Amino acid sequence: MTSPPYPMIEMWDEIFIYQNPAIKDSLNKKNGIQSFNFMHEILDKIWNECYRVLKNGGFLCINIGDATRTINGDFQLFPNHSRILNYLLKKGFHVLPDILWRKQTNAPNKFMGSGMLPAGAYVTLEHEYLLIFRKGKKREFKKEENKRKRRESAIFWEERNVWFSDVWMDIKGTQQKIVNNNSRLRSAAYPFELAYRIINMLSVKGDFVLDPFLGTGTTLAASMASGRNSIGFEIDVNFRDIILDINRHIVNFSNSYILNRIKKHIDFAEYWISNKGSFKYENIYYGFPVMTRQEKELILNELKEVKKVDKDVFEVTYREKPEKKSFGVWISESGKEDSDMFKINNFSLKSNRKRLNQETFKASQRILFSD
Repeated sequence: MTSPPYPMIEMWDEIFIYQNPAIKDSLNKKNGIQSFNFMHEILDKIWNECYRVLKNGGFLCINIGDATRTINGDFQLFPNHSRILNYLLKKGFHVLPDILWRKQTNAPNKFMGSGMLPAGAYVTLEHEYLLIFRKGKKREFKKEENKRKRRESAIFWEERNVWFSDVWMDIKGTQQKIVNNNSRLRSAAYPFELAYRIINMLSVKGDFVLDPFLGTGTTLAASMASGRNSIGFEIDVNFRDIILDINRHIVNFSNSYILNRIKKHIDFAEYWISNKGSFKYENIYYGFPVMTRQEKELILNELKEVKKVDKDVFEVTYREKPEKKSFGVWISESGKEDSDMFKINNFSLKSNRKRLNQETFKASQRILFSD
């Protein structure tokens, strides 16, 4: 899961030129297509490595936007997404349906060209792509332990209907300016929600998530919140403090995020029961109703602690089962705190005390800084 520097976006020229000085000469000569190809040849090396380290059945997801630029007085679009897609198709990846991430803006200058006059104006460019590729055939889960992890990694039915849509319009872009003046003026950071969704859609707990362009560490944070191991590479050491600072806040942030997911599901269940009828299934860990059999073993593991185990290596400990206090999000039948029976309107929810233990599991997060 990654978002590379975008070729032909001017803010990234410097870092591409650092990798290949011929790009500077090409840009000075106003050769846009050659510059475009030179930049992508740098990214091609990274995609080659991604293919090498991916297991069969593993996914590569790339957040990329196309670029618009005026070269020698000629305004045009440079299609980054199609260049990457075609290269990875030739590389041997299976190309899967992509997601359009609509990054809407209300900026008055978002319309490009001659405004209201025909034949000189250009449509807005307010979307980016989430390109999804798979190495080899579909992943199989044969061992019982792997099947269990897959069941526990399920997502809610109502989340599935949004997350697996081919257009995402509900996630806003993040502020990309970096305070540290020694670093790039901006990063290619995508929002936490975007990385969190993709990681939960394409992997199961305990899997490894790799980000070859770690940047501010959003993929790392989303992996930690999801019970995945993660490895990140970053060549800009000025991002170090920003990335390492994640470890100070991730436990509280992740647990609040998990609790919010549960609350949203409760709201959905409450609405469904009030307006459409009852549920057929019940989650065995939380006791709340779920739409499908596949959600019965779904569990959102809360983070317990993060500790440093080596230089730029951290270990996260998770709770295997929900804490009793997690059930505070529901209203008891009597209106008082009750750890055995909870109610959503007319639906009683029974918690299972035997499952409310303090067992834990762990995942590692490794950050590699290199030029």
